[in-house]
Amino acid sequence: MKKMSTMKTRVRPLVPAALAAAVLAACGGGSDGDSAAVNTKPAYLGAISEAAYDGTSNDLLTAGLGATGLAAAVPPAYADPLKPTAAELRRTAIHTNYRAMLDMTVAGGYGLLYGPNVDAQGKVTTGEGKVAGAEYIAFADDGTGRKNVTLMVQVPASFNPAKPCMITATASGSRGVYGGISTGEWALKRGCAVAYSDKGTGGAPHDLQNDTVPLMDGTRTTAAAAGKNAAFNAGLTATELAAFNTANPNRFAFKHAHSGQNAEKDWGASTLQAVEFGYYVLNQRYGNTNAAGQRLKTLTPSNTIVIASSISNGGGAAIAAAEQDTQGLITGVAVSEPALELPANPGVTVRRGAAEVAVTGKTLVDFTTYANLYQACASLAPSVSTSPYAAAFAAGFASAALPIAPNRCAALKTAGLLTASTTATQAEEALQKLRAYGWEPESNDLHASLAAFEVAPAVSVTFANSLSRSSVKDNLCGFSYAATTAAGAVTTLAPAALAGMFATGNGVPPSGGINLVNNNSVAGPARDFLSFTAAGVADWNTAGALCLRNLATGTDAAAKKLQTGVDETRRSGNLRGKPTVIVHGRADALLPVSHTSRPYAALNKKVEGNASKLSYVEVANAQHFDSFIGLPTVLPGYDSRYVPLHVYLNHALDAVYEHLANGKTLPASQVVRTVPRGGTPGSAPAITAANVPPLATAPAAANAIAITAGAISIPD
Repeated sequence: MKKMSTMKTRVRPLVPAALAAAVLAACGGGSDGDSAAVNTKPAYLGAISEAAYDGTSNDLLTAGLGATGLAAAVPPAYADPLKPTAAELRRTAIHTNYRAMLDMTVAGGYGLLYGPNVDAQGKVTTGEGKVAGAEYIAFADDGTGRKNVTLMVQVPASFNPAKPCMITATASGSRGVYGGISTGEWALKRGCAVAYSDKGTGGAPHDLQNDTVPLMDGTRTTAAAAGKNAAFNAGLTATELAAFNTANPNRFAFKHAHSGQNAEKDWGASTLQAVEFGYYVLNQRYGNTNAAGQRLKTLTPSNTIVIASSISNGGGAAIAAAEQDTQGLITGVAVSEPALELPANPGVTVRRGAAEVAVTGKTLVDFTTYANLYQACASLAPSVSTSPYAAAFAAGFASAALPIAPNRCAALKTAGLLTASTTATQAEEALQKLRAYGWEPESNDLHASLAAFEVAPAVSVTFANSLSRSSVKDNLCGFSYAATTAAGAVTTLAPAALAGMFATGNGVPPSGGINLVNNNSVAGPARDFLSFTAAGVADWNTAGALCLRNLATGTDAAAKKLQTGVDETRRSGNLRGKPTVIVHGRADALLPVSHTSRPYAALNKKVEGNASKLSYVEVANAQHFDSFIGLPTVLPGYDSRYVPLHVYLNHALDAVYEHLANGKTLPASQVVRTVPRGGTPGSAPAITAANVPPLATAPAAANAIAITAGAISIPD
């Protein structure tokens, strides 16, 4: 691949963002003399790789697969599964990450409401939606080789330097740099560039037993050969690694959990770095030249629309970037279901209908470790027995042969955390505890599926490690990551699974054949939910869950270490007057609205007052995982109950762009009353536009959300 030239960095001055783009000279056209600064490569960027895609054999959005190929259940096979090429890994990464974010069924909206074949105006076309253009990738690092945050810029061939625009698409969850590809789609269709960041996470691990690591392109090599070019190395000395492998064979370290960086504190900064990378690339391509032939900073914040966007904690990263944007790099914000860490005492109130929500604004590690304690037990509540996956959950986790979930209920009572006497009443009590701690009643139907997929344990362990800057050798709360047998024993991972994990892993096990392991299981390390207490009871590792909860709420040294890390991630609420639309699903059980978007909107109004340009949109019948809607045979009931939130991320991006480019009024804060598809769970009728009404510029009174300084009121 070609390498872009390396030059010294220069900090861009603060320039107010303009609503309209200036007409710019094309590449190589004319000299600006000394009126513009020379375009310089940021000092934190390493070597930049560049690849051009023709939009036929390969492309930016679908890696040559097109809309049809993305809809296929599996991507094309690798020529050699043990040594996939960088191009093959990229193709599979795009296929995996796009599908992981969206409902890919036609009945659910793919190819009709969204998808590569749906153009920027929402028109369904007969094409495959491939996007020609160039892709640039580089590490952002401080010279140590320990950060190595992957940044990527995609520039579609349709980019118009006379109307320059760019969005951010920071990876969601713990994914790699292609984790934001479904957000980037909006921009690529409109001729806008996309600035991506993996924000210091990623799907591929350090294989500690064999001491191999991933490179930036996903291929693997030995840690020694990679050196500072490793995308992630757990950072153990040779002595530490040998000792760890002797005591804990066949384990893996993941970057989000084990980098020791507390990456979340830098998610805003890495998103801003992606924007700066984007400006650098665009000016290298389209900037005017001076008399010496040097490219100038022709595209600047004064003439370029930049919208910070993404979903989940990628959306939280966009919010953080907007708050931290002292240079005016970002013009507006449009995010979906953002993870937002509020101040310890935000001083805001949240009302829904006539009632004030008692517990709000808790941090992710707080409410997730709480869910980790109670969710498995709550999933057995008779009141949610008809919810998606509830029957399968009971069959798999509450059988007479292995009553893991009932044992969790009993263990919680023994610990003094429940008072009821039967499994059924304990489960109802646990469900009520979740409600009282800030989950909406609409979230009740989601607990069984999230518990079955080990969402809360996975997130709790990853974030507890990251926030406390724990090393993999610490085995925090007795947890580690390894492949396991059907019975739960630690085993070796299939080599092909590791070879392709850059593309297939989500960075937060269980993922790609690697599971969460309880090192303290009585008969030896075992898969977390199949592990046993010293008394021989399988209770879903209650001791480990209690340990994680103590880290979030306790007062000992380990807890204070984590809590210090949490304090580094808290947001201020100051969006610097940037036009912003936040959309969030009311039923979200992973990032409950009363802990995230609702109190943040109230905080923003408290901090910014009349300068606030934030609109908050709460979508009824929407939850966190659109992809789960597209699994009707596995999760029947998601299809009949929930609509795709992705539709409203696209609406938010449309609204912010139209406001910035054409002065159109932003939609007011509102509840959107969507219409579930209904019908038989697992075979719901096809979605139509009527199920997902558009945002209202001025919503009806019954749908209007009222936000005042420090308070938000949501209509029922």
